[in-house]
Amino acid sequence: MLRKATQTLALLLGPFLAGLGPFCQAAAAATVLSIGDGDTISVLERGQRLKLRLACIDSPETAQSPYGLASRNKLKALLPMGSTVKLRVLAVDRYGRSVAEVFAKGSINLAMVQSGQAFVYRQYLGRCNRGAYLLAERQAQAQRLGVWAVPGGITRPWDFRHGGGEQRRPGTAPAAGHLIAPTAFAQAYQPGGQLYTCKQIGSFARAQGLLRQGHSYLDRNGDGVACESLR
Repeated sequence: MLRKATQTLALLLGPFLAGLGPFCQAAAAATVLSIGDGDTISVLERGQRLKLRLACIDSPETAQSPYGLASRNKLKALLPMGSTVKLRVLAVDRYGRSVAEVFAKGSINLAMVQSGQAFVYRQYLGRCNRGAYLLAERQAQAQRLGVWAVPGGITRPWDFRHGGGEQRRPGTAPAAGHLIAPTAFAQAYQPGGQLYTCKQIGSFARAQGLLRQGHSYLDRNGDGVACESLR
């Protein structure tokens, strides 16, 4: 059955990849500068630094330990710093980030779903190959990869950001997706249970250290920098 599903995925991707070829040849190459988490990266394109949100997927939040870190590490393995990628920019989100499909020997976005390191973001799936993404997710779930190691999958990141921090119970349906929002609701799930304000921290360097430890609420605009007011 798994072989049949894999063959079906190949059939679904065939026309998509064939149609992508001319686009990739015309698109400007970009160089990977850094990985934010499992669905955000920074690249250099035509001398300009861009922050990208990977389209059509949603990876676990950093505070969803250990899944957030595992997702980030998977994306780092797929996109080593300095590697060259092609971009299919679909939109710009409300934080000014380009929302794009990223290609390096295939779709990185799709690879994250296939490996179980990201969920399909159904609410924003319209511009991607819907059939291929949903099939990839079903395969990852069947194999209990990554976020699917827990029956029914871990708490969806869009629920987690909006206060649904408890682990999803097997058999419960995911809530509808939400527009990407700041991590205000993630504050209750920070390491050690202690929350900080930028004023309390007082040091830009210390703020970056706390961000790396998982205090993602300190990065209010999602640009990978905490407490910019302390610079």
